[in-house]
Amino acid sequence: MTQEIHPLLLCGGAGTRLWPLSRKSYPKQFARLTGDESLFQASARRLSGPGFAAPIVITGADFRFIVTEQLAALEMAPAAIMIEPCARNTAPAICAAALELDARAPGALMLVAPSDHVIPDAARFRDAVQAAAPAARAGKLVTFGIRPDRPETGYGWLELADAPDPDFAPVPMPLRAFVEKPDHATAARLLAGGRHLWNAGIFLFSTTTILEAFRVHAPEMRAGVEAAFAAAHCDLGFTRLDPTAWTALEDISIDYAVMERAGNLSVVPYGGVWSDLGGWEAVWRDSGPDAQGMVAQGPTTAIDCTNTLLRAEADSQQLVGIGLHDIVAIAMPDAVLVAHKDRAQDVKLAVQSLKAKGVAQAETSTRDFRPWGWFESLAVGGRFQVKRIVVNPGAALSLQSHHHRAEHWIVVEGTARVTIDGETRLVTENQSVYIPLGAVHRMENPGKLPIVLIEVQTGSYLGEDDIIRYEDVYARGQGAKG
Repeated sequence: MTQEIHPLLLCGGAGTRLWPLSRKSYPKQFARLTGDESLFQASARRLSGPGFAAPIVITGADFRFIVTEQLAALEMAPAAIMIEPCARNTAPAICAAALELDARAPGALMLVAPSDHVIPDAARFRDAVQAAAPAARAGKLVTFGIRPDRPETGYGWLELADAPDPDFAPVPMPLRAFVEKPDHATAARLLAGGRHLWNAGIFLFSTTTILEAFRVHAPEMRAGVEAAFAAAHCDLGFTRLDPTAWTALEDISIDYAVMERAGNLSVVPYGGVWSDLGGWEAVWRDSGPDAQGMVAQGPTTAIDCTNTLLRAEADSQQLVGIGLHDIVAIAMPDAVLVAHKDRAQDVKLAVQSLKAKGVAQAETSTRDFRPWGWFESLAVGGRFQVKRIVVNPGAALSLQSHHHRAEHWIVVEGTARVTIDGETRLVTENQSVYIPLGAVHRMENPGKLPIVLIEVQTGSYLGEDDIIRYEDVYARGQGAKG
């Protein structure tokens, strides 16, 4: 019987280079950038099927319920969801996942993949992974190199001992060296030489091999991760790594910690289409520009524009471009980005500037996702706020009260079960309920369809931290949002 490959989906990045669509509160891997599924969902689906086990996912606490909800939409159950107390780059995350997998399947093959890459030909990529499996079983640390088609300066490169097969057959080859992100002249030389590939940051190895590599090349890292894993606790099915041990770990990539020091490396060339969607210029390029170089997504209108990306996210918007050339224009309900395509990578500078000024849009979006669903603010005044709230089937808000605000709930879709000071009743479409200041209350969705309601808050303070929580099925503490 062929040994199954266990995918590890790295799902903790913030994706600031795709601001304002991608933000710290809802990064790009969960967004629908290139199709009907999010990048995370497309990655999970791509690494499933015959020969692949259920995935391990490692992510941050804020995203744990988004992960479970998006996997549930695929009817896919994870083998494990591991929670990082804070971001510490790829090396600690991979080491922790290897420890988890090795504990239940010693020596298993683990495929490490970022959850925000675009690989349209899933079958071809799975074939490449299977072609790499014998080398991984033989003790190699296998990385995947992408066929370059331009002198890209935003990626690291891999130097091979020999040029790959002209058809890019997925045959493991010796790796001569890692090349840091080059300048344009160097990248052009690497492209012309024919012996260099893009470093995709995708790896295949056995847990035995990678854990031994950590022992040899990063022993302090391995010891620290072992401590964090040994002291981890299970919370609603999530594995929460110990925060004290995890916070003390070095913030370092797997390339720097292990790969660039190891001698047992192989590269499998991949000749199919691949993108890490590292910026808006990449989204424009990978979205298939028309003959004029135009990409228009959402409610947009382009007049005499060339080599331009127009994208609007809200149906209530209309983004119009006139006479634009080499421009990226992204319109969100609360923020708009307009940049020259050559400067699209500098959007991170805008995020830094907004953060320095205390602008909420730097990190948070209008739609706030919670374990039970999501909400968005429709109108905010000095002593009132209007929200649209969506509660998922079977979900429930915590039993809670507020010091400073009263609430009116108007149900517009579905049926809510509402408890106020111990009295429970059903509230259906076109019905409303009033929750006085200080009342202990809860809303649940007992049905099979989402509830949509309008909430009107009134009071002296309307912050999300004005919550006294009495019971919560999601085990959140006092003052936690939602």
